[in-house]
Amino acid sequence: MGSNLTKWRAVGRTVAVLAVAFVASCADEPKGEKTVTTATNFNTSTPAPRALTSFGTESKGIGVNTFLWRGALETVSFMPLNSADPYGGIIITDWYAPPETPNERFKINIYVRGEELRSDGVKAVVFRQQQNEPGVWTDDLVDPQTSTDLENAILAQARQIRLRALDE
Repeated sequence: MGSNLTKWRAVGRTVAVLAVAFVASCADEPKGEKTVTTATNFNTSTPAPRALTSFGTESKGIGVNTFLWRGALETVSFMPLNSADPYGGIIITDWYAPPETPNERFKINIYVRGEELRSDGVKAVVFRQQQNEPGVWTDDLVDPQTSTDLENAILAQARQIRLRALDE
């Protein structure tokens, strides 16, 4: 049991490091339209917002905060997308197995809530499975800190997107 807990913590740290590394790598991107393409060739082009209010919302457009939406998509862009609904604010990834740990896989559901750029405007749920026998995947526990770290990475990316939009 202690071995599984140690392994899980290592996985949680790996997901958090990947998310932070991705956010850091996006800092010097050119301004303008950003296209995120996943392994399933799901194109999620969203132009940078133009009409902003003091709370970081748009006057028209998708049903949720554009910065949080784009931040969430960019943060999980290394995973294949199963579905993305910008009006309902729901992003569902498909299962992703990191190359360094092919016997485990992750799936993430992200809920972007509301039209304001706020820390409680995003909720991430992480699912984890392990392959104990060939072809047999079983659900495994996920450290709650993993979801919190992912939410923080999304918020950091959303802030960067907002700052770039204000500079335009």
